[in-house]
Amino acid sequence: MTTVEERRTSAEPPSDPKPVGLGLVGWLRWTWRQLTSMRTALLLLMLLAVLAVPGSLFPQRNIDQVKVAQYFQAHPDLAPWLDRVSLFDVYSSPWFSAVYLLLFISLVGCVLPRTRVHLANLRQAPPRTPARLSRLPEHRSVPVDAAPADVLSAAQDVLRSRRYRTAGFTDDRRGPSLAGQRGELRETGNLLFHLALVGVLIAIAVGGLWGYRAQVIVVQGDAYVNNVTRYDSWDPGALVDPDDLPPFAFTLDALHVAFDDSSTGNQFGAPRSFSADVTVKDSPDAAPRSGQIRVNEPLRAGGASVYLAGNGYAPVITVRDAKGDVLFSQATPFLVQDATYTSTGVVKVPGLDGDIGLQGLFLPTASPSASGVPVSTFPDLRNPELLLFAYTGDLGLDDGVPQNVYELDTSRMQRVTSPDGQPLRFAMKPGETYQLPNGLGSVTFDRVDRYAGFTVRHDPARAAALVFSLLAIAGLTASLFVPRRRLWVRAVPAAGGADGRTLLEVGALARSEDHGLAAEADAVLAAVLARLPAAAPAGTTSDTGPTDSPPSHQPPRQEEP
Repeated sequence: MTTVEERRTSAEPPSDPKPVGLGLVGWLRWTWRQLTSMRTALLLLMLLAVLAVPGSLFPQRNIDQVKVAQYFQAHPDLAPWLDRVSLFDVYSSPWFSAVYLLLFISLVGCVLPRTRVHLANLRQAPPRTPARLSRLPEHRSVPVDAAPADVLSAAQDVLRSRRYRTAGFTDDRRGPSLAGQRGELRETGNLLFHLALVGVLIAIAVGGLWGYRAQVIVVQGDAYVNNVTRYDSWDPGALVDPDDLPPFAFTLDALHVAFDDSSTGNQFGAPRSFSADVTVKDSPDAAPRSGQIRVNEPLRAGGASVYLAGNGYAPVITVRDAKGDVLFSQATPFLVQDATYTSTGVVKVPGLDGDIGLQGLFLPTASPSASGVPVSTFPDLRNPELLLFAYTGDLGLDDGVPQNVYELDTSRMQRVTSPDGQPLRFAMKPGETYQLPNGLGSVTFDRVDRYAGFTVRHDPARAAALVFSLLAIAGLTASLFVPRRRLWVRAVPAAGGADGRTLLEVGALARSEDHGLAAEADAVLAAVLARLPAAAPAGTTSDTGPTDSPPSHQPPRQEEP
């Protein structure tokens, strides 16, 4: 007799299976599955939020180029290294764009298959009734004096009134029953949330390609025309053609600024109101119209939004040569430096025998200080004073290199000195004139005008981004608060069946944690009983069945149909 060992020895040894690699197609499928998983999408979303943090820590070129230049001056060694990794252009950097595109692909690859499956599930009937309703988390049973058909008809009316999708089943052993299911809106909301996120990403991409953002300073009384040459900063999208900008224009008629002068402490001098009266022309042939721009209430013109971003003072300065001829005369915007509107600005005056440069400090309310240098103690015009420093030499305007109009390059200039050999510094009140030494001419401080800073933004996908954001909120709300429930009703002749009574059973199951499931089962049972002629005097049995209940010391086992 051949033993097991002998049979095992005599049999041919199985050949060792050779390991089979995934191959290129296999690796591509594996990579795609990993990328389109919900876990990867959540990780990419968190990574995108983390990568956006440097955009709030470092000044961005597309928002404020002046602050970027100031950061380079304050950190000459660190700033170039930060610029190499695009920390001053975070949202257009290659690494931020790469994560952005991966998140978009991950969401699309994750949501579209789930949407197809969900649509197929919506067309399917509710699952069949479990064999033992008593094993469900919530179970109710009560004998009633009605035929099974009448009980199921009443149950169908109740379930439909409570927005359940229903289907009837017949079991040869258990008898007829009714299945109800609702809560598909929860999965619909979940998918809507993710699809809306895809829509938001698309809207942001469209705005980044066809939108633009610009900043401009307009002095009171001057006109602004929507043209690239008029902007102080210009940040267009990749597909924006500067020649196709809408030709709207407006004139800054008046600027209204009010400061708090009644409070004490930190609120003293705080701005209380800020608005601009403008006259707008939507096109060269259009009739002018009046408008007002307030903070967070932009002007709509030419498909763009014009926001009021800031304000300041523009001293009107006139520079004459030794003969009295006017070399320069205009309002010069001075940039605000602090809460009291201490402002700095420059005047560049090209000349035949040499250029003149003036660096200035404007104080709206000049007051003496302990150091002897006047300071501004209030942002409004109460005691305006202009401090100027003069330079002569070459401004470099003929080099063809763009310059910042708010900065003075003194590398090829010399400081003008007073007769005693000290660097020249002079203060002026409105209406005063100062004679420069060495026959350089004179400087007149005529008056003080106000200016407003405007941000012009055109985002063709702004409305779409808002709609998708609202849809995302609605979908998230539905996915969090809509319960997914399944409920079954069975009506069979009561035990014995001689008295014509019917045993009504109600079983309920939640697809997730649902604290209202018991109340729902009670409400359905009560509604069914209310539609029947009368119920038996016997009490309702809850959570246990008449014959198939598990022992009381064991917890009921959920049975997923």
